[in-house]
Amino acid sequence: MTKSTFSRRELKLDRLGEALSECTRLLGSGYTQAGNWTLSQMCQHLRLTMEANMHGYPRWMTVVGMPLRPILRAFALPRVLAGNSISGIRTAGMFVPPGGLDDTEQVKLFEECVREFEGQAEPLHPHPGFGRMTHEEFGRFHAAHAAHHLSFLIPHPLSDSQETEPAPRPAGESR
Repeated sequence: MTKSTFSRRELKLDRLGEALSECTRLLGSGYTQAGNWTLSQMCQHLRLTMEANMHGYPRWMTVVGMPLRPILRAFALPRVLAGNSISGIRTAGMFVPPGGLDDTEQVKLFEECVREFEGQAEPLHPHPGFGRMTHEEFGRFHAAHAAHHLSFLIPHPLSDSQETEPAPRPAGESR
């Protein structure tokens, strides 16, 4: 699980359930980093952004994002949803995960957050840069966001013993 000179892989995820499955797969196979963050850091980052969408973003983010919203919504959002996210843009400090997190624990917390998001009955808070979206649109946005980050983790090939054992499934998903 070390950073390498590998380039990132192509990864398209349309639903959050697919993002959870990919996290579980990476947890089971192990991975090589082609970027700066581990699986645990990515899961925490994704969870924090989803929680802000459910419970509210800081006011300053909305104020800063409001003037840029028409441009971001017209040009950046379609790129994100198409799986062509812009790389290298710094995220707000509150969404930057610390090092030393446990992969298994963070995947579990991410799974709990996805379940909360999927069961959310209250309206979701507008994204500071992209504005209001339906629950379904936000689900696709969060899945595409996850694909962007997870594309920097290269799964290790499964060994013979791993191939014969069924892969763990996220809670609530039937076989």
